[in-house]
Formats: sequence, structure tokens, C-alpha cells
Amino acid sequence: MEAAMGLMRRIHPKQSETALSALLSLLPHHSSDLLSQVDQPLQVLCDLESGKEYILCEYNRDADSYRSPWSNKYYPPLEDALYPSSELRKLEVEANEVFSIYRDQYYEGGISSVYMWEDDNEGFVACFLIKKDGSKTGQGRRGHLQEGAWDAIHVIEVGPEEESIAHYCLTSTIMLSLTTNDESSGTFSLSGSIRRQMNMDLSVADGHLCNMGRMIEEMEGKLRNSLDQVYFGKTKEMVCTLRPPSEVVLRLPTADMP
Repeated sequence: MEAAMGLMRRIHPKQSETALSALLSLLPHHSSDLLSQVDQPLQVLCDLESGKEYILCEYNRDADSYRSPWSNKYYPPLEDALYPSSELRKLEVEANEVFSIYRDQYYEGGISSVYMWEDDNEGFVACFLIKKDGSKTGQGRRGHLQEGAWDAIHVIEVGPEEESIAHYCLTSTIMLSLTTNDESSGTFSLSGSIRRQMNMDLSVADGHLCNMGRMIEEMEGKLRNSLDQVYFGKTKEMVCTLRPPSEVVLRLPTADMP
């Protein structure tokens, strides 16, 4: 299992689905662990009742059906499916409305979904998902990318309240892939993923949703900076070292001729 997880951390995101399928065939007794621990590029389905798209993941799946956060129905229909309690469902509906506004302001489009369910410690777990297709044929407004995708997965474990204080454990994963193919930049492909965790004890006076929203906003800022430094910064450094810009080449000192 440790070797399988190490392989999945190093695999190209575009090949992760094929690699996971192969590992599930090789390690069927670890299938539940692999499906729960390996993050895959997010898929999208349309809710036939509301007409809205929603994101598919392990957290809204039961058997081969996926629950929509908009209608609270499974597609395909499923009998004896699992649903959140009425109180948690109310919070889930509110979270989806608020997170849609957050997504539009920060991502200028895309698709978001929020799912919640009870855990075994008298608390609950919430999963906030964002998928943005930044390609020319998708939601990319600037038209610079031939292909591009940003998948964000935020899972927050909320502990039971004690003296109006609750413990929050946020685990966030960002998967990024992009490809350019034009005259100015040529053909260029970059992809990768990053995962971080944050723990906080916060007052519930303003409500769980406010606390979770602030944590996600802070974490996404940190992850964006990390991606900029690790992927784009290092890539720019390597390219400029191997192929310095023309203006730098022109300023380089020339050796005196004998």
C-alpha cells in the first residue's frame, strides 16, 4: 500500500485514472483505501431536476450512484441510499449557495459542490469542491491555454462543540494541469498536485460556515503561492537558465579578440 501511494504521488495527473485502475486490479484487498486516499481529477454530472452541474467524488458516491447537492437525489436512482440529516442538509444547502458566490469571485466561473455527512465522533465532515476548466473551449476567458484544469478538494472535519469551541481539521488538495500551443510560447505542458493540512480551534459564535469559509480562503491563498513558487517559479528559472531571454544575451559581456 505504501508503494502504491508513492507511485500515485509521482504519476502524471492525466494518467492517474489509468494508474489507479491498474492498482485496483493488482490490490483488490486495498480498494477501499486506494479510493479514499487517492485524489483523482474531478468529474462532472448534470442534475436533471435542477438543470445544474455538480461534481462527482468519493464523498457523494454510494455504490455506482452520486448524490446531487442541488436536489439531494442520486443519479442513477438508488434505493436505501445514505443522506445527511435534515439539520445538516440545511447547512449543506446554505454552503452550496455561499460557495458558488466565492467560486465566481475568485475563479471567474467554474463548478462547485459542497457535501456534508455525520461522522462517528458526534461531529460532521464537509467537502468543498471546485473545478475550473481553463481551456479555450471551456471556461478560459483569456484564451491562452490549449488545455487547462484546476481541481480543488477541501475536506473539513468538525469536532463536537465544547464550551462554544469546535476543532476544525482542514485537508486541502489542489491538482493543476495546463498546456499551451501557440506561436509566442510554443508547446508547453505543466501539471502537478499539492496537499496541505490545517488545524484550528474556533468559536462557533459566527457559525460553522463562517469558520470553514475563512479557513478555505486562507488555505487557498497559501496553496496558490506554493504552486507559483514550486511549479511556475522553478520552471521559469530552469527555462531562463537554459535559454536566456534575448535581451539578457545582448547584455552579456563579450571577450576581447586577440
